[in-house]
Amino acid sequence: MKPLRSLFGSLLLAASLGLVACGGATDVATSEPPAAESTAAAPDTADLTPVRFTLSWLFQGVDAPLAIALDQGYFAEEGLDVTFERGFGSADSITKVAAGQYDIAEGDMYAMMEFNDNNPDDQLVAVAIKFNRSPFAIVTRVDSGIDDPAELEGANLAAPAGDGPRRLWPVLANQVGADPDSVEWTNVEPQLRESLLAQGNVDGISCFATSCLPVLHQNLGFGPDTLNVFYYNDHGLDLYGNALIVRRDFLEANPEVVRGFVAAYLRGLEATLADPEAALETVVRVADDELFDREVEAERLQIALDLLFTSPENDTVGLGTVDFDRLAITIDQVVEGFDLASTPSPQQVFDDSVLPPQAERML
Repeated sequence: MKPLRSLFGSLLLAASLGLVACGGATDVATSEPPAAESTAAAPDTADLTPVRFTLSWLFQGVDAPLAIALDQGYFAEEGLDVTFERGFGSADSITKVAAGQYDIAEGDMYAMMEFNDNNPDDQLVAVAIKFNRSPFAIVTRVDSGIDDPAELEGANLAAPAGDGPRRLWPVLANQVGADPDSVEWTNVEPQLRESLLAQGNVDGISCFATSCLPVLHQNLGFGPDTLNVFYYNDHGLDLYGNALIVRRDFLEANPEVVRGFVAAYLRGLEATLADPEAALETVVRVADDELFDREVEAERLQIALDLLFTSPENDTVGLGTVDFDRLAITIDQVVEGFDLASTPSPQQVFDDSVLPPQAERML
């Protein structure tokens, strides 16, 4: 696997990059992406197939693959006129793509499993992987003395009630040998979660690392050496992260549309891995918002570059796909954690039929 430069470190050292302060705002979305730019003449949008895409959350540094595919005209080269909007969490984006409000969504495919379990007549399927590893984590302060997830037994943790890592805590607890029922959970709004930890009002929080760590590091003054970050992937739950998700009937009716979207998106991911600094520049340009906090988004992107986009598995299978044996194990774990009525097969959860040839997806 190619070595990745430290994007966040280079931004801190290079004053010429002109980091922008944002008065405490950490997330900025764009609901109308600018027209794609390319060195080649862009096709007339009248000749392109419109595709409506929703993110799982706000437009952020980790959305560099999408930004590059738009900015460089990769979607247009596939005959697609892609527009996107922010999301409000995986459950929201999954529900909206199921309802036909969007053609393709980004979201957590394990949350998608739960939707499918509850809605057998509106089946969804993941068609490409964005994050080879999940951002699910539990974060504690070093001064709490909790230095291992097994030591969370008896702790007071905070998270929203529907938080994915919170819901999978019992499975993690069983993996590390802790009593899952010993933890007391405090329900909290997402925007207050990091503050509770910073103020010492709870022992830890569950979160997506890309959401909570930049806030703790940069807005609340907690350096990396003051926090313990327990990634679920490092403690027995080898989960995949966000994926591109479609209705199964949309995939069956429009395979070329989905194939083109996936191909362009993965080209954007390859470009992100090859040149992270240029990728961040593209994100800032597509965001086109003076409140977009470049330093925070640089850290989000760096977390994804270091830990989420790829793992050694990609050296074997390439970008965008899964190892079906690994996926089967995680499906069983999520069925247990979410108390699903049935266990889907890996092929019901992930369809690799529209991925580019493997040779084109190798790093």
